[in-house]
Amino acid sequence: MDDATKQALETLFGANSKLYETRGFSRRIGYGTRPALVNIDLANAWTRPDHAFSCEGMDTIIPSVQHLLDGARAKGVPVVYTTTAYDNVDGPYPDSGLWQLKIPSEQLVTGTEAVAIDDRIAPVAGETVIVKKRASAFHGTLLAGFLRAARVDTVLLTGVTMSACVRNSAEDAIAEGFRPIVVREAVGDRIAGAVEWNLFDIDAKFGDVEPLEDVLAYLDRLPTPNTGPAQGNRAVG
Repeated sequence: MDDATKQALETLFGANSKLYETRGFSRRIGYGTRPALVNIDLANAWTRPDHAFSCEGMDTIIPSVQHLLDGARAKGVPVVYTTTAYDNVDGPYPDSGLWQLKIPSEQLVTGTEAVAIDDRIAPVAGETVIVKKRASAFHGTLLAGFLRAARVDTVLLTGVTMSACVRNSAEDAIAEGFRPIVVREAVGDRIAGAVEWNLFDIDAKFGDVEPLEDVLAYLDRLPTPNTGPAQGNRAVG
């Protein structure tokens, strides 16, 4: 995004923030005590160039997620990844449903390199990868049950796209009873302005948007788990 566009958006959202605040919106949901890090669709089709789904800003997003992974893993925080992939793109009853009429779902085939998590932020043993068919990380997946079983109360959200999968996941997170925290430097989109608009709107209505530095400080404040085979994240079958 060029500087002029960024300045225009900051001016617009600054004025709208005051409107929301005077009407009682933009309250803080705050951090809970048991977070999970949920990385949304940071697979090659989104993180690498020359895909239909490629997003901007990976030079900031990938290092930010790397820092978050380090912080989460050091504290035994559950780490979850999602990717979007389809098994039946050419059949009469595609598992993409009607969404295939709007997006090039044929480029997201299960088992291909396109839908594999970017190896710069790859899962380690015991971390969970969820394959979803819709925008939200929660819709039709085991995510909510997995988080409840882990007694999670806060989801730290990263990934793409801010206007669809991240936004829908934040909305569903609060609907399911989890505190959504969107990490500002760790989310992106394809379209200039989409990130800033959705961050503004989520912060007003659905969750808290926090800078990377603040989220890392929160992770650092968590108690360090005891070492041993009972600790760490576990895969969900």
